[in-house]
This record gives sequence, C-alpha cells and structure tokens, in this order.
Amino acid sequence: MKYYLIAGERSGDLHGSNLIGGMRENDPHAQFRGWGGDMMAGAGMDLVTHYKDTAFMGFLEVALNLHKISGFLKKCKADILEYKPDALILIDYPGFNLRIASFAKSKGLKVFYYISPKVWAWNQKRALKIKRNVDHMFVIFPFEIDFYKKFDYKVDYVGNPLMDAIAAFKPDPEFKQKNNLRSGKPIIALLPGSRQQEIIGMLDIMLTVQPHFPGHQFVIAGVSNLPKTLYEKYIAAHNAIIIYESTYDLLNIADAALVTSGTATLETALFSVPEVVCYKTSAFSYAIAKRLIRVPFISLVNLILEKEAVRELIQDDLNEDLLVAELRQILPDGAKHEQQMSNYETLKSLVGGPGASERAGGLIVDYLK
Repeated sequence: MKYYLIAGERSGDLHGSNLIGGMRENDPHAQFRGWGGDMMAGAGMDLVTHYKDTAFMGFLEVALNLHKISGFLKKCKADILEYKPDALILIDYPGFNLRIASFAKSKGLKVFYYISPKVWAWNQKRALKIKRNVDHMFVIFPFEIDFYKKFDYKVDYVGNPLMDAIAAFKPDPEFKQKNNLRSGKPIIALLPGSRQQEIIGMLDIMLTVQPHFPGHQFVIAGVSNLPKTLYEKYIAAHNAIIIYESTYDLLNIADAALVTSGTATLETALFSVPEVVCYKTSAFSYAIAKRLIRVPFISLVNLILEKEAVRELIQDDLNEDLLVAELRQILPDGAKHEQQMSNYETLKSLVGGPGASERAGGLIVDYLK
C-alpha cells in the first residue's frame, strides 16, 4: 500500500522513521512519501519537504509567516492528490496537520494520526475537529484516553515511542575521548532545542550559570539541521563545548541538564538525568499562551506525574539567580537530587516499555485491511 506521512519537527521525524519500520513489518511492500526529515528519508520515505523549512513556533512567528504557511499547505495538498495514497498518516504538528486532515477527509482519504496534538493543553474543542476528520488516533500518554472519552471519541493507546528510540540506543564507549571531554570533570548538558528561535532565545540564558560551576564541563547538544554559525558565537563567548547529533550519548554521561521545554524533558528524565526545565518566548506569544493554556505544567514529566517533579523556570523566572539555585539542588549532592530520581522511577513505570512503533504500525495496516 501507499502511505503519505507528515511530520513537522525533529521529534516527529524520529518517531516517523520508527513508525515506517513498524509498518514495514506488517506491510513489506509499503511505499512511503511525505514531509519530514533525514531520519524518515533514511527509513525509506520519499522526502518532499524538510521540516527545517517549515518550522515556525510561537503565535507571533506563525502570524508573521502566514503567507509561507499558506504556500506550504497548497503544495502539500497538491502532492497528496497527485500521489493518491491509501492512507494519510499525520504526526503531531497540529497547526499544519489539522488543516491537512480536514482537506484529506473531504477528498475521501483515510486519515490516521500518530501522536496526538496537545489539544488537552489549550483550545480543547479542537478534539471535535479531530473526531470529525481523523479515522483513527494513536495516543502515547495514558491520560489522553480519558481526555478523548469526554468527546465520545475512542482512541488507541500504543505506548510512548521514545522508549523505542531509547531501547535502540547503544552508548559509544569512546564518546568522551572522541569529543575531548575531560574524564574527571562532571558534565552539565545544555539542551536548548532544535529550532533556530529556541537556540537564540535559550543558550545565552543557560550559559549564564557556567561561571558558578567551575568544576563542571558545559556541553551543548547541537543539531545538524541548523547552521553551525548559529552556535559559534556561544562557543567563542563562553568557552562551551558543542557536540552535534549525539544527545543520547551526552545524556548517558551527564550529571545534570538544563532543558528547553518539549520532548527533550521526557528524554532527559528517561535517562535518569536530573533537570531544570527552561522556557522563554516573545512577550506577545507568552501573553496569548498564558490566557489559553489549560494545564498546570509545560513539561511532559510533570504532566505525566501530575505534579512538579522537575522545576519549570518560565519567562521572567528564567534568570541567572534561579537557574543557579535550582541547578545546585539537583546535582548529586543537592537537596532535590534523590527526590527527583525517585520521581523518575515512577515516571518510567507509567510510560511503559518499547514497542509503540510496532503497535501503531500494525494497527494502521490492520485498519486498512
């Protein structure tokens, strides 16, 4: 069968690539085309547009790029019609994908959604739009089952695909030597995000803590889909180390981490690395978000555990003094370290084991049959 997939960011690219593998196990002759990134292309998908060209975040940034987004939507719709897939598979990325879902449904296409948009966080009535336009939704958090029940919409819980990625990870035993990391000096990982706007907005703030921890190495998790020139000024100004495309190897050896809110907060917790969650956006976007958000936390760790298991420093709270204070408390000899580790064990039991990609892939093929 022919499948058209759409992922609009780095994490979606990772989960999309694993989903393609899970689908091939159930449909060995499957053909894949769509929007995503290098990992989905590497898994055998004919890549139409890379997510790095379409990633806009924040209300203001989206508003300023409406013309571009409209052009992308038009291009995507035309390509779907030309390809004539047996099914459309959408991966998170709601601003774009919910529009495509409505279009595809109007054309009589089967629509599947893997990794639900965070409609439970804000504008919850979007669940009605999903119910109307999506044939089958595959969710990755247990609490999403009950959320959709409120709208009389049955979803399939498949587990969290991060567990697939982590289970497949094999640590590089020579990682420190290859990257000139000092073996006797503990590491604090900086995960500023995968979008240009996030790097610009977060790294300067994160690196303000460096002078307060002279006994530690600060290592930035870089991504290769962004220009290296974006990172160079931080390396020069702060004498920080940057390592590209090796986030799991970095987390595997880190003592603590400062993490921009997003999927990385959950990944960091699953590697048992104590963390401080950081988030800052434009004043305009934050003002709108504050009025719309309907959940008490922004990090996946806290949302799953339903309490503040990791500290969230948001907007004005994201400053040097609070960052330093919180980082001190989560290091191995800090007051909050043991409690955070205990919370992580509870988290792992709730998230479950690997197999989400295979389960979702099998269900998609079965539903089509």
